[in-house]
Amino acid sequence: MNKEAIIRLRGVTKSFKDLRAVDALDLDIHRGEYTALLGPNGAGKTTLVEMMEGIQTPDSGEILLFGKSWKEAERELRQRIGLSLQETRFIDKLTVLETMKVFGSFLGVSRERILETLASMNLEDKEKTFVVNLSGGQRQRLALGVALMSKPEILLLDEPTTGLDPHARREIWTILEQLKSRGTTLILTTHYMEEAQHLCERIIVLDHGKIIAQGQLTDLLSDGGGEMVVFKSARSPSAQVLQKLRGVLRVELSDGGGRLIVSNMLQVLPKFIALMKKLRIAVHDVECRKMTLDDIFISLTGRHLTE
Repeated sequence: MNKEAIIRLRGVTKSFKDLRAVDALDLDIHRGEYTALLGPNGAGKTTLVEMMEGIQTPDSGEILLFGKSWKEAERELRQRIGLSLQETRFIDKLTVLETMKVFGSFLGVSRERILETLASMNLEDKEKTFVVNLSGGQRQRLALGVALMSKPEILLLDEPTTGLDPHARREIWTILEQLKSRGTTLILTTHYMEEAQHLCERIIVLDHGKIIAQGQLTDLLSDGGGEMVVFKSARSPSAQVLQKLRGVLRVELSDGGGRLIVSNMLQVLPKFIALMKKLRIAVHDVECRKMTLDDIFISLTGRHLTE
């Protein structure tokens, strides 16, 4: 059964002077789906999310949420989505509870719902604390609470855990995981591969404003080969020679080594060692492992996500 496309983009393009941030992009996001948008700085992630949020207007193309555009149904859509930007600024001299009340007044949220949200964010003991005295993790939980207090059907989060320590990051993950049972739809931009793998069943890789890969993590890993042999050597052998080894899907060489994307590393490894010995090329180090999402990203773009 096909899932309902709760967000639909067709031919969406956005440019800033000579930079095309989003390039004729088509995309469907389905109800209840947790989707991660991955890409280096400048890939178009934030611009794409801001257009979904109605903050930016596309130069061309169409964006529909629940089958409606921002132009025709802005008031309704604001009630049905929650969002958290890369950096949420609050008034330092307001308390946590006062901050929630201010934002709640915009959305018509009851005091009971505000208190319920504070409890779900583990902030009930901080309601009288001034925002300026909150830790980074507490501020992020407050920002998430503001986004969630109206019980949105769609939640758009742009780098929600950037700069947080691992403990604070996992606190945010736990809260987001709990929302899955409500059928919330999540669109998440992140630089953390582990975060995308942990939270999202669907991964979309962006580069230069285009989608270059998408699917479930298992599918992306399978398409990429699934396994790899990474080696360091005195000199690099010919890529053509390595490509002839049975089970080698792709060869990526660099100065002093390289890596082989393979279908079965246990079958390829003995053949590789024998070949290098025959070629009289000393191998200094060999690592055999399953591919990760970071490996897939490097294979697709030629650089790391954080570059």
